[in-house]
Amino acid sequence: MLNAMRANNHYDAIVIGAGPAGLTAGIYLSRAKLKTLIINEGTVGGQMVLTHEIANYPGVENISGYQLANIMKKQAKTFGCDIKSNIIIERIELSGEVKSLTLADGNVYTCNSVILTPGGRSRTLGVKGEDNFKGKGISYCATCDGDFFTNKEIVVVGGGNSALEEAVSLTKYASKVTIIHQFDHFQAFEHAIEEARNHPKINFVMESTISAFHGSENLESIDIKNLKTGNVHNFNANGTFIFIGYTPNTEFIKGKVEMNQGGEIMVKPDMSTNIEGVYAAGDSIAKRYRQVTTAVGDGTVAALAASNYLHELKVKKQKLIAA
Repeated sequence: MLNAMRANNHYDAIVIGAGPAGLTAGIYLSRAKLKTLIINEGTVGGQMVLTHEIANYPGVENISGYQLANIMKKQAKTFGCDIKSNIIIERIELSGEVKSLTLADGNVYTCNSVILTPGGRSRTLGVKGEDNFKGKGISYCATCDGDFFTNKEIVVVGGGNSALEEAVSLTKYASKVTIIHQFDHFQAFEHAIEEARNHPKINFVMESTISAFHGSENLESIDIKNLKTGNVHNFNANGTFIFIGYTPNTEFIKGKVEMNQGGEIMVKPDMSTNIEGVYAAGDSIAKRYRQVTTAVGDGTVAALAASNYLHELKVKKQKLIAA
């Protein structure tokens, strides 16, 4: 650890994850003149880059998730934030005043504060064509993309509370919503089931699943397979919303910070975890709503709290030296 600090691999704060929460934290920390490093396993921007068009980000019109991610990245780097992508973390130590991260390339980085923003991923069907049409007709967020399907017929996949509630929400835009579910019953609260069943715009295809997605540039149709008979029929659909669960990317810190049964990081209102100097923000924390704007808000709060923690740590050290 001392070698890492001597080799200039020591930072005031390290942010793990470069989605909207992580990039926002990097902007705030580096602008506060704190030496900051963002470490990211994948592409800068996280889930945001999968969104073809973001229409509900305040003050910004007609921008893709990829473009918004690049703007945030540029802002962070302008303020002096270091960003390292395509990094694999092999070992992480969060306890104690000095935290450490050991990467697969052998480099060791240390810091006094960590902000965890690894994000998460929507569970996918894993069928033919799904990867091709993500953001081009396939969505995992009704709030983000619902209005792109105004007066169109769309499909919702799932049978839990999220699927049924979002299906009802999507009727504000779509002319017709077809819910496809693999079982003959729903795993949702009775009031959610009743509201969906009583809605005139919603139809149901039970004991079925989507076996393939088709189209040229954008999604045009889906194959629906009946799980009882095995029969497959093609169904015209310009939009498909998939709500079959969400998985936070927190496997690498299991046992390191407090998490709930779903693997979501537990945080206080200031985004602090149960470990001193460690904060979390964005889609990996335990919360209901996952939007770019909520992630940005989380990242802001976490960065401000971490900045305050680092300031108090500095003052404490100065007092010890003076004594």
